[in-house]
Amino acid sequence: MIGLQDEGKPLMRAYSLVNPHYEDELEFYSIKVPNGPLTSKLQHIKVGDSVLVNSKPTGTLVADYLLPGKHLYLLGTGTGLAPFLSLIRDPEIYERYEKIVLVHGCRFVADLSYQQEIKALAEHEYLGELIRDKLIYYPTVTREAFEHTGRISTLMNNGKLFSDIGLPQPSVGDDRFMLCGSPAMLDDLVAILQDWGLDEATTKHPGHYAIERAFVEK
Repeated sequence: MIGLQDEGKPLMRAYSLVNPHYEDELEFYSIKVPNGPLTSKLQHIKVGDSVLVNSKPTGTLVADYLLPGKHLYLLGTGTGLAPFLSLIRDPEIYERYEKIVLVHGCRFVADLSYQQEIKALAEHEYLGELIRDKLIYYPTVTREAFEHTGRISTLMNNGKLFSDIGLPQPSVGDDRFMLCGSPAMLDDLVAILQDWGLDEATTKHPGHYAIERAFVEK
């Protein structure tokens, strides 16, 4: 949770960290909502201004809640990419899976933030070899021509996503998913995963996929 003092009271909202846990700086990725209660103010802060940061993490999008598997799919739309940017720079996640598939869906190519940073990870001083061997990056757009086009849900339903990356149709035994995006996107993808027989992971019951349930229900 991050925020600002607003008329003497803390105004806080939940954001995912972009930076990996071992870095000294905190980085957040957010859209700028002109009339948003927090972002309308947050987008105008300057060097030296104070920002409130809660020291306790919250949320349900946690890799530890997933059952063991071979392939981990990170499915995000828009700023839903943020938590996965942190995860793909964590060496521990590469020890758990044979392949990590990062899928980022947006309307336009210009919205595919962090493309160059993601591609540059293959040359990371310490993780480069692991990332080259295990990370698959799959950006897709819906409103213009691009290497990959279509909604994530469509690409999953018709199997194009899996044929493009050379992996089999997901199974209960091998594949795990983490989802972050709009409520509509989450509803669509959860329906697909449940139809395939996958169960949601919770704090009490490990499962096949995890979503940010705490934020969605607000």
